Amino acid sequence: MWRSPEPRFDVASAICQGGRDYQEDAIVTDFPFGSDSGLVVLADGMGGHAAGDVASKIVVTEVFSELKFESANFADFEKDIPQYLTSSAVNANAVVRDHVAAHPDTRGMGATLVSVVLIENRMYWMSIGDSPLYHFRNGKMQQLNEDHSMAPQIDFMVKSGMLDPEAGKNHPDRNCLTSVILGDRVAKSDCPKKPFELEVGDIVVVSSDGLQYLEDEKIQKILYRYRRKKAAEIAGYLLEAIESLADPDQDNCTFSVIKLNHNKPVIRAIHAKPAGLVDEHSSSVTRVVELDDAELEAPDPKKIAARAEKVEPKEATLPKKPKEPAPEIKEVRPVRQVHVKQRQDKTQEVEATEPPAKIAAGGK
Repeated sequence: MWRSPEPRFDVASAICQGGRDYQEDAIVTDFPFGSDSGLVVLADGMGGHAAGDVASKIVVTEVFSELKFESANFADFEKDIPQYLTSSAVNANAVVRDHVAAHPDTRGMGATLVSVVLIENRMYWMSIGDSPLYHFRNGKMQQLNEDHSMAPQIDFMVKSGMLDPEAGKNHPDRNCLTSVILGDRVAKSDCPKKPFELEVGDIVVVSSDGLQYLEDEKIQKILYRYRRKKAAEIAGYLLEAIESLADPDQDNCTFSVIKLNHNKPVIRAIHAKPAGLVDEHSSSVTRVVELDDAELEAPDPKKIAARAEKVEPKEATLPKKPKEPAPEIKEVRPVRQVHVKQRQDKTQEVEATEPPAKIAAGGK
């Protein structure tokens, strides 16, 4: 009896509205069976009546579409993945700016971003805002990406004895963002050039900050207890824990759980088709046959087949258009130049040529 091979990645996503009136999170995952790469894009909208849900949808749509377009190049141009991630974030920021310019009533809307690309056992990411990227291994969980909110500063004040632990935990400024996609200049971004290497059995959780209504210890305990379960079951237990809190202020909660099932060598690598290549002698090439009105009303299969045999693959009878100069064919690479500043702390910063950064309130 034939059995399908075990996929490299086991992935499941979940979303809940919590105690909010609207859903402002958005997420897309893409891990095709048979592929050794995949991606997750998550955005947490902010702005309430200023259309935070629109902002998150714009960010997810723009980032995913660009990464999906470049996904055929992940294997052959892996070193360029951080550039793809940065470029897609710059483009999303520009689209948000254009939307706000066309709809002034939405000024103030914005979204956080976590975009993750996995290729075999290597993980790249770009994050802006406070949506966490968790990694679990051998019973220990850690947050891999930077937290662009006031929470780290408040936690530092607690550790230094400058603030009471209870006051720090419930501080009203914990979720004030220091960087977010608003259409203005993005103050901070986190996009390491070197990938994080996963081991078999590792669990990755890409999440909006709504999951942080659970204590880190609680999330870690759930991941440890159900580490041998499927990703869908782990996602279900995390949602169950959120619902058990019954917090009336529960924020939108969206996340994706990713498990690395194996790290076997690639058997069938997928490569992009070279630009300009035409399969002239292949019998399976898709061709177009032009039919007149009479043939459309009463098609004759024999006549259509005979006509199709005369159509050259590279000269399919498409509607004629005025001749244009033949375009210069180049290798498919990122279509947008990305300007990346190198800061002293060696993290990258997305440049978007607009007004100075704003501190925006969002999250819980």
